[in-house]
Amino acid sequence: MIDLATARAKLGREAVVLPDPVPAHPLLDGKREIGRGEYSIVLDKGDGERVYKIVSSPADYFLYTADDRPRGEHFPIVHADHGVIGRAQSGYPLHLIEMERLYPLTDGTPASDLAMRLIDFYWSACEQWSRLGTNMGRIALYHMTQNPLGIDEGLHEALKALSDFIEEYQVLPDILNANNLMMRKDGTLVFSDPVFIA
Repeated sequence: MIDLATARAKLGREAVVLPDPVPAHPLLDGKREIGRGEYSIVLDKGDGERVYKIVSSPADYFLYTADDRPRGEHFPIVHADHGVIGRAQSGYPLHLIEMERLYPLTDGTPASDLAMRLIDFYWSACEQWSRLGTNMGRIALYHMTQNPLGIDEGLHEALKALSDFIEEYQVLPDILNANNLMMRKDGTLVFSDPVFIA
């Protein structure tokens, strides 16, 4: 098994969290923050089914709202785009997305085991294509779609959809971070936040 912290450091993807405060907004007032990532903040909507996700990365915004975004059982269900609610310190707009609630992977579950296999495949492919520099991740993901990985067809199709999206929008994949792979209550593995911009 790879050391994820070392792998992310080699790819320049060290763990960083969005420093911005939650903007004042009527939908967010009194809501509890339950997660924070490099480009996002997640707040509990309070109904047990949905969350409010504030995203600052254009890559994330495209992934959640583009008409041609990847969809299906391995991608998050987005219920509403509530628009721009502020601006991040990075200069990017802060978009408010209402989406299904996803859960961190639990060690020993099929979703966690599958996520670790995907991360291992991805890291091995990145090492193979490391001479390509910043394009290494995109080529590595494409390489994964062209080879049998011993995963079910639905997940293989999801990888292809993600790879196509990455090429179309010229963003980069980030599936080395297990936080970008989450699960539903029923144990389905979901690519929750698998892209970034360089």
